[in-house]
Amino acid sequence: MTESLRDDRAPGSPSDLETADDHRDTVLVPVGLSDDHRVETLADTAAEVAGMMQASVRVLHVFTPERYERTVESLYRDPDCRPPADEMVRRVDPVRELTAELAPALRSWGMTMDVEGRVGESVSDEVVAAARAADAKRIIVGGRRRTPVGKAVFGSTVQDVLLDAPCPVTFVQDGPGY
Repeated sequence: MTESLRDDRAPGSPSDLETADDHRDTVLVPVGLSDDHRVETLADTAAEVAGMMQASVRVLHVFTPERYERTVESLYRDPDCRPPADEMVRRVDPVRELTAELAPALRSWGMTMDVEGRVGESVSDEVVAAARAADAKRIIVGGRRRTPVGKAVFGSTVQDVLLDAPCPVTFVQDGPGY
């Protein structure tokens, strides 16, 4: 399902997205808790790439089973309540921040956005599976800044995505100070 942005809603809020029948290419933007300081850079890159490609953007967050359980316990008092990951993901701060940053830029390009949540043991495997399922044409991932000798330092998740992705991957490095 692809969702399109509406101008009369607050950017990034779940009600800001409505269903649309759109068969554009997809740019996948996985975002994790450690991406909170690079949200603006990820949003700018995603909007620019998606705009040039005339592609929709899918923001993805993967919960490990343990993190999903902790999140459910902290948000819901009912122990039997097990909302789907797609519902839970809208409460993850970096996801909310990224969708809020992306909304105005995507509107200006006339692009669409949706948000997906997944639960899995391997974050990188879930990112690759989501890219395959969406037939993504590009994945945009964030990571740590370069070393003093100029070599990129990738976390194991980013490295696995780079090696296993079914499409090109754009790596967005941290800015100075990270």
